[in-house]
Amino acid sequence: MPADHLKLTERAPEEVLYRRGPEAITVAGFLADVMATAALLPARGPVANLCTDRYLALVGFAAALVAGHTTLLSADRSPRRLRELAESHAATIALAEAAEPGWALPVLTPRRAGAVFRGAVPAFPADMIAAIAFTSGSTGEPTPHVKPWGSLVRHARTAATRFGLRHGDGAPATLVATVPPQHMYGFETTMMVPLVSAAAGFSGPNFYPSDIADGLAQAPGRRILITTPLQMRAQLEAAAPLPPIDAVISATAPLGVGIAAQAERAWNTRVLEIYGATEAGSLASRRTLDGDAWLPYPEIRFAIEGRCAIVDVPGLPHRVPLADELEPLTGTAFRLLGRRTDIVKLAGKRASLAGLNRILTGIEGVRDGVFLPPEDLDRNPAARLCAFVVAPGRSAEQIIAALRERVESVFLPRPVLMVPSLPRDALGKLSQRALGALRGQSP
Repeated sequence: MPADHLKLTERAPEEVLYRRGPEAITVAGFLADVMATAALLPARGPVANLCTDRYLALVGFAAALVAGHTTLLSADRSPRRLRELAESHAATIALAEAAEPGWALPVLTPRRAGAVFRGAVPAFPADMIAAIAFTSGSTGEPTPHVKPWGSLVRHARTAATRFGLRHGDGAPATLVATVPPQHMYGFETTMMVPLVSAAAGFSGPNFYPSDIADGLAQAPGRRILITTPLQMRAQLEAAAPLPPIDAVISATAPLGVGIAAQAERAWNTRVLEIYGATEAGSLASRRTLDGDAWLPYPEIRFAIEGRCAIVDVPGLPHRVPLADELEPLTGTAFRLLGRRTDIVKLAGKRASLAGLNRILTGIEGVRDGVFLPPEDLDRNPAARLCAFVVAPGRSAEQIIAALRERVESVFLPRPVLMVPSLPRDALGKLSQRALGALRGQSP
């Protein structure tokens, strides 16, 4: 094998790579599925991976590598998005469990070979563009970011090291996730990490809190729940009994200390967070209750000047500027201050919208909420923030009273609008389009 090539996996053939409900799939069985699927792919790529079954998503991703194709990772399965992938990225086929009305591409379902593979494990050039990931579009249109195979492998290895998932780190873990496999967070943790560690991924229903409870109950060994703050809150409110969990990993939005503490008490576990960005991948982690210091992954190097940060990521050809403001702390640790576009200034004072949202959703009885700045905030001295709040049984006056104890008066929302729900996507994010619709509801 050439020195610049990396294998699809270094794991032994008999190791369990994935669990599909109660079914344990070994590395040899996985490779047989990959080869059977790769044989059916067209000569030209790239491939749009739309599988909701995360094991089939992994088979499809690996099969595309074997066929020499780049995978387009899209959690958006709408006909409009698929047309965009076909037009702007020349996608030739979609991988999915079944075609949906209006899809513009032919559909192939990844195969289950029902056999074991005994040949040489395929290897790929480190600089091969294995995937293109897209930002969620929460700040505008989805932006593509290329992911070389070598970078994906090295990144997954560092994550496995940080979270104790390697061989020799204790009993093998099973990763049960609530996040789509096409989102960079879900892709790294539930598709790449099983390829390079001793952990097994888990594929099963994950929409309702009862689904998560059932999935965890089926998962043997050390159970790790990979989720988001919004989904953690829903799981806690459902109060569904959960089996022992070794750790909960959260990402995609700031996690309030109150929710983290509640989860640690209710589930007798540790709540950890990942900090990252689609363009760079996961970069750092922390235990929420240990404070606001983030510790970079091994091999990740941050350069922070003022509050602007650039990061060196192994395997990526260029340093990546981050959209967040960071504050350096002792050693390599840093504090996350919020996105530069997230900082609002009123009456000479600064605040992070993410920080204000975290305070809002930490109020007792608040299930969800978001602060919104008016469009004329920068040019209208009288402009004020507004807030949309989901809090059944509570009033706007009660929300204002609770906020008055926690934030400076200039940042108190005027008005507070009580709504039954917020239009979040599967990751709990609010897109620019959704925020615009909310803004249109404000007086």
